[in-house]
Amino acid sequence: MKITRLSEDFRWPGGRRVAVIFNIAYEAWSDGQAPGIGPMGNVLKPGFFDTNAASWAAFGKVRGIARLLKIAEKHQIKTSVMVNGVLCERDPQSVKRLVQLGHEVVTHSWGMDVIPVYLDEAAERANLQKNHELMARTTGVAPTGWISPRGTGSAITSRLLAQAGYTHHGDVNDDELPYVMAFDSARIVGIPLTMEVNDLPICIRYGHAPRHMLEVFQDTFAAMRERESVPLMLDVTAHSHVMGRAGGAWVYDSIMDIVKQASDVWICTRAQMARHVLDNTPA
Repeated sequence: MKITRLSEDFRWPGGRRVAVIFNIAYEAWSDGQAPGIGPMGNVLKPGFFDTNAASWAAFGKVRGIARLLKIAEKHQIKTSVMVNGVLCERDPQSVKRLVQLGHEVVTHSWGMDVIPVYLDEAAERANLQKNHELMARTTGVAPTGWISPRGTGSAITSRLLAQAGYTHHGDVNDDELPYVMAFDSARIVGIPLTMEVNDLPICIRYGHAPRHMLEVFQDTFAAMRERESVPLMLDVTAHSHVMGRAGGAWVYDSIMDIVKQASDVWICTRAQMARHVLDNTPA
């Protein structure tokens, strides 16, 4: 593998130095599986199905995704939506609607419990192919982006995705910019899944109120625009079962409003970012 990182002279379209991506995590677990964490914080004894955590996570499909999409529609912002393949079976219309509204669908494995790092090569290839075909059939558009559950791919995920024709993935955290990963003639852009403005770690892992995420964003955004001179990117992530609730969705709304007012910032999807990077990075 050869990695090509972007230089300090790199710029986003229009000569902009800062780019912002809005992610929505539309997630689900395989049948009989539940999130490892839930709103109660304490885990059950081993061997017991956590109905509380399962019901909490199901809110994303029942209510959360619709609320977040309405916010994006109000601001006329296109988002990158991570979607688990199992949702194409449980609610195909909701997945199809994402593309109809102009959002990017990013494949997010079969379920949140199907993490590539746990799979051997044959199983990982099968999982990739299964989800790719199902997403394409459901939405009518072949996906070009992938993010593994918890952003944890295996040692070969990048190569498999590049060879399958994907243009970008989010299983990296080692840069403040995307970069090109080349496997012979196959190239793929690693776009960091940044944790700075992500509702799951901020509100669930660390237990902060939603307002804290807005404050973190404001501080980070100001630092990037006012204290830096190099190109940067930032993604803002809302999970449909976390910030999709009325108590937190207003933060996503407020952040979109702030970014829209910044004419010096490029708002894009992950697919758009990957295309710009590939077009401006020599093979």
